[in-house]
Amino acid sequence: MSSLSHPHRRGGKWPVLCAWLAVIALIAAGVLMATSGTVFRMEWIALADAFSWLRMGAQLAAVAAILGIVTIVVAGLCKRWGAVLTGAVAAVVAVTVIAMPVQMQQRAHTVPPIHDITTDMDNPPAFVALANAREAAPNAVNYPGIKTARQQRASYPMLQPVTLAVPMARVQTAARDLIAARDWQLAEASPTTLEATAITLEATATTRWFGFKDDVVIRLTETSEGVRVDMRSASRLGKSDLGTNAERIQDFLEDLQRAVR
Repeated sequence: MSSLSHPHRRGGKWPVLCAWLAVIALIAAGVLMATSGTVFRMEWIALADAFSWLRMGAQLAAVAAILGIVTIVVAGLCKRWGAVLTGAVAAVVAVTVIAMPVQMQQRAHTVPPIHDITTDMDNPPAFVALANAREAAPNAVNYPGIKTARQQRASYPMLQPVTLAVPMARVQTAARDLIAARDWQLAEASPTTLEATAITLEATATTRWFGFKDDVVIRLTETSEGVRVDMRSASRLGKSDLGTNAERIQDFLEDLQRAVR
């Protein structure tokens, strides 16, 4: 009679307890993963510690997913539908949270472990204005060489210089506009005149989450067929860029071609 009068008490405290544990684990996972980049960017922790936070966050999210599933089963058997809903939401959100680091790990296995990409591997555009900043960073100023070039050719064969049949001044203006639109920090243009036949633009792109700095150099060379555009994008930190630099170059060159049409 008592159990019929109080169906909401079936299973005692366990359905609600499992649901709350799933929620707590999920919140902790979210906090660790969301703040790892911010605290690293503010230089409160080292990069290795930030990645540890990410791993711990992913592990807690996995725990939250398991607890959510357990809650669904236990609360479902006890017909505690509120707890079932909480467990289901926790499980779905936890799986979504886990998906991000899993995708990053999968991507790391599908791209080469390189961090310096260019459209001209025989004569890569050189960093001049940003040379000192790169000297102070772990990764080298100079292009790594043949091994990196070989890996790039195998993985990113589509990255090639583009030739634009428009005046140099128009190409340089469009390139500057694209740099500004991307919130890249322009370091220097050499030479600075729009009439020059060879121009180099250097800029720094900062990633949003961890604040990683990747340096970009764009070389514009006037030829008989138009303006040849070469580009190089290199990370200051890390062995693998997870394909970011290649994607940056491809996107920029495609946008530049559209901008000068």
